[in-house]
Amino acid sequence: MGSGLSSTTGTVDTIIVGAGLSGIGGAARLGMEHPDHDYLVLEGREASGGTWDLFRYPGIRSDSDMYTLGYRFKPWTGEKALADGSSILEYVRETAREHDVERRIRYSHRVVAAEWSSTTARWTVTAQTPDGVRLFESRFLWATTGYYDYDEPYAAVIPGLDDFGGQVVHPQHWPEDLDYAGKRVVVIGSGATAVTLVPAMAQGGAGHVTMLQRSPTYVLPLPEVDPVAARLRRWLPEKAAYKATRAKNIAVAVASYQIARRRPGLAREFVRKANVRSLPEGYPVDRDFKPAYDVWDQRLCLVPDGDLFRAIRHGQAEVVTDTIAGFTEGGVVLASGRTLPADIVVTATGLQLLPFGGIPVSVDGREIKLPETMAYRALMLSGVPNFVFTIGYTNASWTLKADLVADYFCRLVGHVDEHGYRSFVADRDPTVTEVPLMDFSSGYVVRALAQLPKGGDREPWKLRQNYPYDVRTIRKAPLEDGALRFSC
Repeated sequence: MGSGLSSTTGTVDTIIVGAGLSGIGGAARLGMEHPDHDYLVLEGREASGGTWDLFRYPGIRSDSDMYTLGYRFKPWTGEKALADGSSILEYVRETAREHDVERRIRYSHRVVAAEWSSTTARWTVTAQTPDGVRLFESRFLWATTGYYDYDEPYAAVIPGLDDFGGQVVHPQHWPEDLDYAGKRVVVIGSGATAVTLVPAMAQGGAGHVTMLQRSPTYVLPLPEVDPVAARLRRWLPEKAAYKATRAKNIAVAVASYQIARRRPGLAREFVRKANVRSLPEGYPVDRDFKPAYDVWDQRLCLVPDGDLFRAIRHGQAEVVTDTIAGFTEGGVVLASGRTLPADIVVTATGLQLLPFGGIPVSVDGREIKLPETMAYRALMLSGVPNFVFTIGYTNASWTLKADLVADYFCRLVGHVDEHGYRSFVADRDPTVTEVPLMDFSSGYVVRALAQLPKGGDREPWKLRQNYPYDVRTIRKAPLEDGALRFSC
């Protein structure tokens, strides 16, 4: 099947959509596990790396430690646990080079449709390219597109923004030539992007930076360099040190999440004490850093070495908790009556979810409507044959789940080939009660729930967001479980 790789069209065993962190990791694993398996990676953008190539705002970095955001098969050798975006991008691209993935990527190939035919047991994938429309055929289709819209961020309605006379910027479309030296900057938002931008711009020469939030988010300082990892590297070979650090960080993350869900008061107090230690004496912690929800109802924001708190202590930045009443030519007017002077306003108001890159999917001529499907093990859709998707965890590193999906897909390929099957499909059980796919109160999730597949109230349709459990059920459980049907 190798001849399919040398032309712009052709038939391959698998088409992977997306050359980001998940797509390149999955392709590398597929090459390792099944070296004779022919695949292509179709990437709509002109470069690989996904999120880590798209976002260019100051301070862009991981909000998960690299010992779990890194691939299971490739040690992270950087010094920082919370790494900068350029280092992560190089790590992803290095993986592509080392595992011969790069030559299989077709850039500027934006997938615009995918159609399954039961007659041929093939997917026909339509891609828009600079040279026109191209068609590709494959036995399997693997969507590693992430879950947000790469082209358009969430357009929050901000009253009176048109009255502002300065520059308005969204982090997803950061201008390369933006000069904020000595400028007064107001960052609207309180999530991971905002808590990254504020200290980075403050330390990068901005005159003053204000993080304007309608309501607080949990923010926890974390050492930028993992001291355990540093010691293990001195004592153990590289791969062994990475494996041990990864296991330690997984255990800490799982335990922290479980404690937060079972003892929410304890978790809130733990974060609050860390904030009190990090902020100036007498700071009104409960005003700016005490959310109305429990820890891990939404994603926890991690700040390396407490850089956000350090910027506040040094007077380079401040946090203001209020609502926007409007704008003037030179600032933001708050409901309290205060005006925040501003030369630049950054609208860090969140992502817009776009499942599977918004690609229309059809089976035997029937369009698949995602809300009418149920997610099997959070990696397949009921009624959609030979299709797998990768969505990471909301309560842990994205790549922990992506690695498990890669394990599962590689097992599926081996199982199908060994038994001579043509197709597999998850058959929905009508006795399983529908529940929301994600039990998460972050705005970007709540806004998109109606567009997502449903979850179920029991296995294998229930999403647990629990890595140790998923290791048993995704990596090790039998494939033929009664819900997944194989056909010759």
